[in-house]
Amino acid sequence: MIYLIVITAIVIALYFIITSQQVFGAEPKGKRLERMHRSEHYKNNQFQNLSFTPSLAEGYSMPKVMYDFLFGKKDPLLKPSHDVPAIHTDLKNIPKNEDVFIWLGHSSYLIQIDGVSFLIDPVLSSYGSPFKFFNKAFAGSDLFKPDDIPNIDYLVITHDHYDHLDYPTVKGIRSKVEKVILPLGVGAHFERWGYNENQLLEEEWGAVLDLKNNIKITFTPARHFSGRKFHRNNTLWTSYVLETSAKKIFLGGDSGYDTHFKMIGEKYGPLDYAILENGQYNAAWKYIHALPEDVIQASIDITAKNIIPVHSGKFALALHPWNEPLQKVTTLGKEKNQHILTPKIGEVLDLNKENQEFMAWWQD
Repeated sequence: MIYLIVITAIVIALYFIITSQQVFGAEPKGKRLERMHRSEHYKNNQFQNLSFTPSLAEGYSMPKVMYDFLFGKKDPLLKPSHDVPAIHTDLKNIPKNEDVFIWLGHSSYLIQIDGVSFLIDPVLSSYGSPFKFFNKAFAGSDLFKPDDIPNIDYLVITHDHYDHLDYPTVKGIRSKVEKVILPLGVGAHFERWGYNENQLLEEEWGAVLDLKNNIKITFTPARHFSGRKFHRNNTLWTSYVLETSAKKIFLGGDSGYDTHFKMIGEKYGPLDYAILENGQYNAAWKYIHALPEDVIQASIDITAKNIIPVHSGKFALALHPWNEPLQKVTTLGKEKNQHILTPKIGEVLDLNKENQEFMAWWQD
């Protein structure tokens, strides 16, 4: 019994020592927590999706899913056999009069439009986890580093998972960021990491922010979850609609398929571009990560003229072949007459040019 008590005490102590590190962020408290309690989306001490959202789909169990992930037979193409093709574009010298989208790998991308810059979910470390030895990036996919990032008008965060909110990256670019747009609760992490309260534009679904050059951004729903420790859903997750005088762009973040896509399309569509999660999926967690056919249906629901699939090409967070997401979404897109845009990491996509085409760079 004494040994059991000692071992338990050691485990508890190690847990608190490890989770007290900066990378794990901070728990919301004070005025921020009071705001969360007033939110209609916050119930039973956590944020809720619009629809009931189980962690696993029917017929799946967590032990079985974890066993398959840790010990099951891995696909030989789980990771690429060669460096992921990428172009090291000089981000600091993009002319201010150019409207561009540049994918930085996984769900990280830079948008410059109407002279205003937006950096979304930057994960520029060589790993997508709290630990350097876990979830390493594919060779060639981690071409961009924090030093490559220019001064940014708006850093935009969709939720606080490690593959979307990377502590080394946001710490490394802090001096380059003017404002941060982020969902309710996530500001606690940023304040611990040295960002000022007046830098944070922290809101919930339905909020509209007026930005520079008559641009506005609206917080719209997503179907997902959050959390950097074992406590889930203590911060909000979100998608966004970014609107200029001439264009509407949907920033999807992570989301399973649901009726919110139709609601967004009816209220804000048609959209010129939809940047949608495509990758790291599994039928077991289809309610929180879209399957390829869901990506296509979501783009139809939100009436998007062009789809830019992200959330693939850098990390193996699921068990499918690394290039399957892009192969499937482009094939399904053609069947449904959807225009899929697939630039390489670092390749410039001109937001003012219609009918752009990109090579199938993911094919072996």
